Amino acid sequence: MSKGTRKFFGLLSAVVAYYIIHEGAHLIYALSIGAFKQINFMGLGMQIDVYAERMSNTQLGIFCLVGAVATLIAAYGLVAATDKICEAKSKLFKACMYYVTIAMLLVDPLYLSLLYGFVGGGDMNGIALLVPEWIARVSFGLLLLVNGLVFWKLILPKYKKSFSE
Repeated sequence: MSKGTRKFFGLLSAVVAYYIIHEGAHLIYALSIGAFKQINFMGLGMQIDVYAERMSNTQLGIFCLVGAVATLIAAYGLVAATDKICEAKSKLFKACMYYVTIAMLLVDPLYLSLLYGFVGGGDMNGIALLVPEWIARVSFGLLLLVNGLVFWKLILPKYKKSFSE
């Protein structure tokens, strides 16, 4: 299998995994508090819709935060498993896990620190019900820096070595 094909499947698996984990966490929480309304499919993405009027501000804030928490838990699990993943014989599997790890580490911190203001508040609208927006934004910005360093110093060298073998 060519390198380009592995990259394609790696990126595709990262998008799918991100939506399953991030939106899945929103779905589980919404179902657990009886506020689930529907799943909206929009272009390449999806969104869990809730009956916000049935939720307190705290519940809405938690609903918006659980997606990012779930992706970060998955990210740190993948970071912990990097050595085992890099031992795999399948370059396709390693490519998929590489891109999934990048997505889990960086997408939510990047979006919630910098990008959300350009495309609508999304989850930040609810998170701001729990803590002031600037605190959330700075916290996710710091998390982006830390996760970027984790990727650059820990993940990237291991995968580079693994793919060169």
